[in-house]
Amino acid sequence: MAAKSSKLHIAMFPWFAFGHMIPYLHLSNQLAQRGHTITFFLPKKAQSKLQHLNSHLHLITFHPLTVPPVDGLPPGTETASDIPRSLTHLLAIALDRTSDQIEAALSTLNPDILLCDFAHWAPDLASQMGIKSIYYSVVCAAALRNVSVSVSVAPPGYPSSTVVLRPHELRLKESINKPYGEGVTFQQRHTTAMARCDAISFRTCQEIEGPVCDYIGIQYGKSVFLTGPVLPKPSTLTPLQDRSAEWLGAFGSGSVIFCAFGSEKIMVQDQFQELLLGLELTGLPFLAALKPPLEAATVEDALPEGFKERVGGRGLVHGGWVAQPAILSHPAVGCFVSHSGYGSMWESLTTDPQIVLLPEYVDHIFTARLLADELKAAVEVEKGENGLFSKERLCAAIKTVMDEESEIGSQVKKNHAQWKETLVSPGFMSNYIDNFVEQLHGLLDQN
Repeated sequence: MAAKSSKLHIAMFPWFAFGHMIPYLHLSNQLAQRGHTITFFLPKKAQSKLQHLNSHLHLITFHPLTVPPVDGLPPGTETASDIPRSLTHLLAIALDRTSDQIEAALSTLNPDILLCDFAHWAPDLASQMGIKSIYYSVVCAAALRNVSVSVSVAPPGYPSSTVVLRPHELRLKESINKPYGEGVTFQQRHTTAMARCDAISFRTCQEIEGPVCDYIGIQYGKSVFLTGPVLPKPSTLTPLQDRSAEWLGAFGSGSVIFCAFGSEKIMVQDQFQELLLGLELTGLPFLAALKPPLEAATVEDALPEGFKERVGGRGLVHGGWVAQPAILSHPAVGCFVSHSGYGSMWESLTTDPQIVLLPEYVDHIFTARLLADELKAAVEVEKGENGLFSKERLCAAIKTVMDEESEIGSQVKKNHAQWKETLVSPGFMSNYIDNFVEQLHGLLDQN
């Protein structure tokens, strides 16, 4: 049993996706800053891409895993960004097949606590070794509620009437009941992990998602720990590359639209082109960081006909990685068009650009509803019942937040500013981490 003043050894085992590994590493940095030791399990190839984010090399040790081959998974696949979303169920099989490596490492290292998410078998494995386990979620809490929330009428006990799916979106829930690994569905993977762990933790704060987190804790009969948003300090951010900085520097304050959809989202070509045409239609300068659509090898191959000639120097489409937090902090950027990824939600709430949301996947839809309908700090692009958007609707949403005469835009801007003030206030995030550490000690004291 750890004494309350002792330093902890914590093992991190996130899903093999950068949208999960990076938040786990941000939390690791915060814990290491307080003197705790971290062992971080990750695919071998991911180590080089995350090494620059490790701020405490003497306390955070990367433990690379060999990702085993799986039939149907392209050779060399190690993370979700290596493959289309339709193949991630096979990556889940690969994750599960690392269980022997995890068992051997835990047996040797004997950490106090294991944090995990997609590895539904890890809590039982940890328990057998006398190690406490925590299910640490880095997605919108509403996406994890173990209940069927359908339309605008939420079930008894569910604390939100707005963070819900709409009738035409219910078809998207079918995916959570499909196999996601061998003999387990996506939903079973998460409900099993939450049911078997010793506590559930969320990368959020009481002020924004507290009631939903409490609701989930009651459902599972578990203690709930909140870590806060866990964002790195602006001084530690990757600086802008010369090309991006030079291009942004040519435009006035708050005039540029920045559009980024994360490391995994791959659009179909029709919607990819509709997105770019919508940005063009605004008449404003824009920087779009997007992966090539399914039908093209590069973003250049997929551009709408005549697009480059029409937009000229006011539009930049980039097919690689960009320093998103640094771009959001640039004074020229006035609007952020986002896929509603959870990490992007926190980065956008703590910076100045106004937020336009274009979600597609279920967890991203819940994030969009939280931001746009509950917090009223963003605008969601209106879609048809077929789930598709038009360039006109995208343009209209951007104009809503960019137009100083817009009543809705003014209210959204005011709410966004209030949330930013709360989240970046001195001590806000560090107090959450300090409290989280106290809760970790309390969990160990329950032995």
